[in-house]
Amino acid sequence: MKQSGALVLFSGGQDSTTCLAWALDRFDHVETLGFDYGQRHRIELDCRERLRSALAGMKPHWASRLGEDHTVEIGAIAQVSQCALTQDVEIGMAENGLPNTFVPGRNLIFLTFAAALAYRRGLRHIVGGMCETDFSGYPDCRDDAIKAMQVALNLGMNHRFVLETPLMWIDKAQTWTLAEEIGGAALVDLIHRETHTCYVGERGALHDWGHGCGVCPACKLRADGFARFMAAKSV
Repeated sequence: MKQSGALVLFSGGQDSTTCLAWALDRFDHVETLGFDYGQRHRIELDCRERLRSALAGMKPHWASRLGEDHTVEIGAIAQVSQCALTQDVEIGMAENGLPNTFVPGRNLIFLTFAAALAYRRGLRHIVGGMCETDFSGYPDCRDDAIKAMQVALNLGMNHRFVLETPLMWIDKAQTWTLAEEIGGAALVDLIHRETHTCYVGERGALHDWGHGCGVCPACKLRADGFARFMAAKSV
């Protein structure tokens, strides 16, 4: 296992792009992994290569550290989940009190596939953008769930993976701040212009906070976080 190697779950959204920059600043070798699971906002996958290329051009050591990109198709998730992220239905709250954008088991499945790939590639660290502080209430984003997955993966694969979640205890405003601390205004501008987070997959016009419909939960979180980020800068 490469002690300084990492695999980043990289969707093409704000959080995963920030995580990729975070990893490039810390590990000698970084590879990326995206998932095509029949998501409505599959347009996020189209952003990934532009983002990787732009990040590699920001700092010389980032270019030398950025390794291969991988994409895994898991269409079965859409077949079994029947939620607002995999079907063209109105986004709202489900009877169980969770948003109907919750894809049951998604992060658990992602981490399992990521660990299998990391095992083959000899990478120890697996980096994900899960966050418990400022999120939509998804249970598989919680710190306890990630810690439990780390134990299960290490036992089941007889390795010592480390699941890294640099955004776990920060909100969306602090995520913008972290991006600025890592890559300055250039990284903030890249995330603003090139990433995609909107649940309904609407690219549309470029808002102050980025592309998206502006009304889905993901857009609201991103817009609110950017507003608070800019307000803090002006103080």
